[in-house]
Amino acid sequence: GMLSSEEVVETVAEVLRERFRGPLVVDPVVVAKDGTHLLSDRGIEALKERLIPLATVLTPNLPEAEALSGIEITGREEAREAAQKLRCQGATWVLVKGGHQRGEVVNDLLVGPDDERAISSPRIPVPRHRLRAIRRHRGPSGARGRGAGGGRAGPRVSPAPGARGARARPRCPGARPPERESAAQHRRRKAAIMRKFIFVTGGVVSSVGKGITTACLGRLLKDRGRKVTIQKIDPYLNVDAGTMSPFQHGEVFVTDDGAETDLDLGHYERFVDLNLTRLSNVTSGQVYGAVIQKERAGEYLGKTVQVIPHLTDEIKRRIHGVGEQDKAELVICEIGGTVGDIEGQPFLEAIRQMRRELGPENTLFIHVTLIPYVGPSGESKTKPTQHSVRELRNIGIQPDILLCRSRRPLTKEMRDKLSLFCDVSPEAVIEGLDTDSVYELPLIFEEQGFGGLVADRLGIDGKPDHSEWEQVVSRVRKPTHKVTVAMVGKYMALQDSYISVTEAIKHGGIANDAEVEVRRVDSEEIEKHGPEKLLEGVSGVVVPGGYGDRGVEGKIQAIRHCRENKVPFLGLCLGMQCAVIEFARHVCGWEDAQSAEFSDTTEHPVLHLMPDQEGVTDKGATQRLGAYPMRVMPGTRARKIYGTARASERHRHRYEVNNEFRDGLEDRGLVISGVSPDGRLVELIELPDHPFFLASQFHPEFKSRPNRAHPLFAEFVKAALKQEQGK
Repeated sequence: GMLSSEEVVETVAEVLRERFRGPLVVDPVVVAKDGTHLLSDRGIEALKERLIPLATVLTPNLPEAEALSGIEITGREEAREAAQKLRCQGATWVLVKGGHQRGEVVNDLLVGPDDERAISSPRIPVPRHRLRAIRRHRGPSGARGRGAGGGRAGPRVSPAPGARGARARPRCPGARPPERESAAQHRRRKAAIMRKFIFVTGGVVSSVGKGITTACLGRLLKDRGRKVTIQKIDPYLNVDAGTMSPFQHGEVFVTDDGAETDLDLGHYERFVDLNLTRLSNVTSGQVYGAVIQKERAGEYLGKTVQVIPHLTDEIKRRIHGVGEQDKAELVICEIGGTVGDIEGQPFLEAIRQMRRELGPENTLFIHVTLIPYVGPSGESKTKPTQHSVRELRNIGIQPDILLCRSRRPLTKEMRDKLSLFCDVSPEAVIEGLDTDSVYELPLIFEEQGFGGLVADRLGIDGKPDHSEWEQVVSRVRKPTHKVTVAMVGKYMALQDSYISVTEAIKHGGIANDAEVEVRRVDSEEIEKHGPEKLLEGVSGVVVPGGYGDRGVEGKIQAIRHCRENKVPFLGLCLGMQCAVIEFARHVCGWEDAQSAEFSDTTEHPVLHLMPDQEGVTDKGATQRLGAYPMRVMPGTRARKIYGTARASERHRHRYEVNNEFRDGLEDRGLVISGVSPDGRLVELIELPDHPFFLASQFHPEFKSRPNRAHPLFAEFVKAALKQEQGK
């Protein structure tokens, strides 16, 4: 009843040829009556060169085998029962094991006397299954080892770092054990197996709301007690957002570690209340640059560097990297742009590969799309969404959840239609209507079952606790007070140019149980018409940052109006610099006072280039960036606001207050209330005889949260409310 060794070897060789798409030479295997096997020297060399580590060939006797193809093995006893069922007395089985995929074994083939179908039809599809664990196997000598592990199926693939069996005895003569993984590699592999990944894509149009959707989902999962981190992938070729115009891409958000990033990271930090890093923003420029740098360093010697696998591997490395850095249970990754954009294709391919590698239980695809409303016909159309999903499916990605932006509620017929044509369940079609406040969206999504659906798909336990967020929303919906403040800036044509400042002002309102109406005022209009008319009726003025001299004189006029008329004023970055210029001109009497950024002929350059910035010609990532410590001076308003002598704030600037003029400014009444730890750099200024006149060289808006307003904004709104009540 036994097969000849030639038949067994030819069958295995035929299957391996199909899988590896190349020539394969295997010597005949002589099977002895006792179940052992013999290989010629040529056969040993063939196994070393062609099969190891591409595959592992085992010939265990069935009663001792604990890793059998086609059977899910969860323990030693289950393995023995399975072996007993399949046992053919006296037979020797040849087990060809496939590669490891994050701790899972795929594409195993078991060839033996009872496997007649596989013997007669070697080209049938290899059964795909998963073993929950590779249990120990007792070798011919009786020594206990571990299940074998190999690399991914395919040519030129090294053994996976996660392969168990580093100490296992070779299963047959000539077989080499896989390389032993380090303790650090083992920890990373185990963490990667446990970690879940959620990918958010967008379709139909850009700026469809992926960033807010991602931020809301992060909040819902955090409220379930999970450690969440978020990453934004931008397909543009810029290395970062630092050199991009606010008119094109909105504000540049700065992280603690000094990364100049996409504004969506601001949404993530505000909603999830976490501090992200430079790993949380990936661009095509970074990825291509890293791959080219590796190629120049010789890391790809002998290989043709291609989009697949080199570019996609670098993308996947960065996605895994942010989860490892933050020790996160869940990584939410937003893919910027729109499905179909040519520059976004490598990123979509990379996340498609991650689904294949990690499995559907560890990955989830959410597609944010638009349901346009056609006015003349009075209908909402689902066809653009169908086409967008089709585009995704063409590259191998099937969305698990659709989040549909719409001006009108989705009807049951529309949900059923989307479910049918996009191949998602009806409950996985989530409605995204416009709201008065974005902070209401997490609770609106929760009411639709969005958070619960994601948790169920990924096997996440725990009941949500939204009590903290519900308090925020309650104050947003039913404020006790109302106040109007003006924001005087130079990038007013695009709403997102000062998005963090706008939101921080609202956070100050939430902290004071007030609704804050923000009146946007273009500083160039103040230059034309004066501040009195444009700032009439406001109870506070915020002057945010910017670059270049355009609109600066309008900002200076607005600040003078606030100082002389006792209107609460808060200056940020360039806003503080303009306040110093205004004070120097109109209080100190230095009429030509100016910043060296705008004039190289002034005799009173009250602001000048920082010494370490001199000679710097590159524009990208060369400023004073990120979080720096600050010493808050005692006896000042700032010290009372912060309640501490030390603070840390985020910066983004090149110019500083010129120390040559500090004594003159202070002698005339300007209070320097915050400095760097060495006292060299001015961080905060204020006027003591004013209801609220305070300006910072840093950007406090980047650290403000709806549930934890930055103290400068909270106190500014409080002063504006007093101003409003005193009218």
